[in-house]
Amino acid sequence: MWGHEGPRWGWGRCAPSSMLLLIQLLSAAPFGLLGEETRQVSLEVIPDWQDPSPNLLHIRAVGSNSTLHYVWSSMGPPAVLLVATNTPHSTLTVNWSRLLSPEPDGGLTVLPKNSIQFSSALVFTRVQAFTRSSRPAQAPRLLHSADTCQLEVALFGAYPRGNRSLFGLEVATLGQAPDCPSVQEQRSIDDEYAPAVFKLDQLLWGTLPSGFMQWRPVAFAQRQRGRESSLPCQASPLRPTLAYLLPQSPIVRAFFGPQTDFCAFNLTFGAPTGPGYWDEYYLSWSMLLGVGTPPVDALSPLILGIMAVALGAPGLMLLAGGIFLLLWHKQCSQYQPIN
Repeated sequence: MWGHEGPRWGWGRCAPSSMLLLIQLLSAAPFGLLGEETRQVSLEVIPDWQDPSPNLLHIRAVGSNSTLHYVWSSMGPPAVLLVATNTPHSTLTVNWSRLLSPEPDGGLTVLPKNSIQFSSALVFTRVQAFTRSSRPAQAPRLLHSADTCQLEVALFGAYPRGNRSLFGLEVATLGQAPDCPSVQEQRSIDDEYAPAVFKLDQLLWGTLPSGFMQWRPVAFAQRQRGRESSLPCQASPLRPTLAYLLPQSPIVRAFFGPQTDFCAFNLTFGAPTGPGYWDEYYLSWSMLLGVGTPPVDALSPLILGIMAVALGAPGLMLLAGGIFLLLWHKQCSQYQPIN
């Protein structure tokens, strides 16, 4: 939220509690290396038996020859690790004493280490994992596959200090020195799955197999998520940032060690006019996180039908006109004068 002083980023006094974040992460059970059509998905809460308050949520998606590990944390700022391996037998190990120490390096490991093909992290609250390609029932209906995980950020019931306040989210990821991951924008003529939204944004890590983050530039101010409650979502350019300027995530430090190359960007939801959070004190935004080739939207059956009619009607008219001229010419050629 911001006023005339400009945006301010961070958790501040309104930081979500660890237990609240864990409840939000567990609120959606999972549904079901790269290019796998189906995966066997399991969800595991990994507690510290000496102190049950800190928890890790481990989603393991196993394919025929690969495994995707998503590790969500309620410690520190919300964060997720994404690790892809080339074996269906890779495992996550947690050293709680090291993870909870001031120097958590090595507190999280995926074994065997030589099976890791890709790893990265996002630092930012419901999560879903998918067993096959499909779409959620609610907007923005991002196309997901067995190689993706969906994150939904929802804000509700919080009363802002100012009128018509706007909200934003800062997202940080590991950089690839000296450059940041690339951000691309895709356009489409089809808006059936997200009415009045013709764009799809995605962040791409450059290594192979690469990871990606994908979202539509739209948020919603009502739980029904209809077109009338849609809000614009604007993303700032991805920029390098220093690690000490970001909230410290224990799981990112535990897996990657003392990293200094981070990149961050800001997402802003809504506009000063039109619908907004203040209507029902509700705001939601969704994104996909995955490995491999990002899902690509094909033209919907409705658009294909419209195109078929639009392109077929002139063709039918030309065909009918040609048949008419052919028959008329035949009748004229068969005409015989009386004289």
